[in-house]
Amino acid sequence: MNATTTAIRPTDRRAATIVMACLGVFVAYLPITTVAVSLPAIQRALHTSTAQLSWVQDAFVLPMAAFIMTAGVFGDVHGRKKVFQAGLFCCAAGAAVALCAQNIQMLWAGQALAGLGSAALLPTTLALISHAVPDFRERGKFIGMWAMAMLAALAVGPVIAGVILDHFSWRWIYLLSVPLALVAMAVAAPLLTDSRAPWGSPRSSGAESGGGRKLDWPGQITAAVAVTALVYGVIEGGADSFTATKVIAALALGVVALIAFVVAEKRSDSPMLDLAVFRSAAFTATALVALITFLGLIGFFFVLSLYFGMVQQLDTLEAGARLLLVPVAAIVAGAPAGRLMHRVSARLMITTGLLLSAASLLALTNIDAATSYGSIAWRLIVLGLGMGLVTTPMTATAVAAVPHHLAGMASAANNAFRQVGGALGPAVLGALLSTRAVDSLPGHLADAGVTGTQAHTIVATAKEGGLGAVAGMNLGSTANQVYGALGDSLLDGMRLCLIVAAVLALIAAACAVVLLRRPKQQTSTGAARTADVAQHGNPDASAENAQAAGTAQPLGHRRS
Repeated sequence: MNATTTAIRPTDRRAATIVMACLGVFVAYLPITTVAVSLPAIQRALHTSTAQLSWVQDAFVLPMAAFIMTAGVFGDVHGRKKVFQAGLFCCAAGAAVALCAQNIQMLWAGQALAGLGSAALLPTTLALISHAVPDFRERGKFIGMWAMAMLAALAVGPVIAGVILDHFSWRWIYLLSVPLALVAMAVAAPLLTDSRAPWGSPRSSGAESGGGRKLDWPGQITAAVAVTALVYGVIEGGADSFTATKVIAALALGVVALIAFVVAEKRSDSPMLDLAVFRSAAFTATALVALITFLGLIGFFFVLSLYFGMVQQLDTLEAGARLLLVPVAAIVAGAPAGRLMHRVSARLMITTGLLLSAASLLALTNIDAATSYGSIAWRLIVLGLGMGLVTTPMTATAVAAVPHHLAGMASAANNAFRQVGGALGPAVLGALLSTRAVDSLPGHLADAGVTGTQAHTIVATAKEGGLGAVAGMNLGSTANQVYGALGDSLLDGMRLCLIVAAVLALIAAACAVVLLRRPKQQTSTGAARTADVAQHGNPDASAENAQAAGTAQPLGHRRS
């Protein structure tokens, strides 16, 4: 091997690692909007209720949220390349199961398997980038590329679904994920550089422990139980009643498991999530912003897809073209955001993005069935621009807030909060939409001239199976009046959801303003570090990360 080859190979390996990380997050997020805009077609084909339909999305996001931190630890211990490959395989297998689904239960199973694969991909892709690019100044650019790949998946999903549903059955929306994941597996095998967490347990430096991270089974089990039980309780409570026995039991189990998780992590020598990371105001802020923002964003996609399908009566391609505006605008805003991260504070970008998102959501509350494409388009573009300003700095700040050998833990935790919000979004907003729509339906039916026994039957059907179930009824000559009343009721529910989503964005903005403040000692500390770097030429990576996040180090780690 000559000197030239030796010099080139690390650069080539790094480039391959970054490309595969971006491809991995693309595969992980592709099913979200692809399925979201296909929900009306799935509901018609499988004759599902609104509650069953919300589980199509949640069956994917729930295992994603429950096992994402576990996947991060497995990558740290056994090698991120192995977990990356396993994630791609699960995504391909889950898509294949959903592709062959003949009933809603089989579709749930395929979605759940794909969600497990995505849980493996998200923390490992970010950890691979952090390992390949240890310099936080340079890393921000590549994390921006990672975020753009995620947004690109959200962008192309509606278009893919629209083209397919115009010509084929809804199930073929899953076809692309299978070869894409398998090809990525084949390409990654020889090219991807593996990495682990070699610096000992999170509570001690490598010099002190001399060992690697260990699997934290109590933490992994209690975290999975807590997330699953809490999200299940919220979903079923919204669909049925929060006083139902199964809902109370699920929520109680979730709270107990959450307490057990905190106790287990405090006692563990190698915790899955070292709770000391929350001493970092920057990490805490990004976790809260991720949770709140994705609760509103994913819930918003669910609600808006129903609006386009049931109120404006658009086909999937037309609905997808409209939803496409949000992620495309986010990419346009997110690309320069990654490059500006070290010139403009994360606090300013995240807060500005969330305020733009809240304003656009409030502006959407005055749309109705006759609102034109142009009138909706500018609101969706503003929403996308706001999200683009949030996504890249939120992710980069979370990773930079801890020593970079804990990048896997930080990225997994941030993604876990993001996916818990994503799982709760359709559940919470879907429940609000259904409740408000059904409550307002009798009044709209009366206004449309539909009264008496028929009105009572329609309302009872809507309460039992959701608004979509009414469309399957024999409505006779009053069909147009009933459909108009259904559309007006859905608009009432949608407006409530938009207001709630806007309030959530404002709460997230408040968290960013309060918690992302630069510490007073930052300037003097940064100057001291700069002088030390000039003298020794080898800055401490964890100190750099803390400086980049605008916060003191949460764990006090030092590499030996």
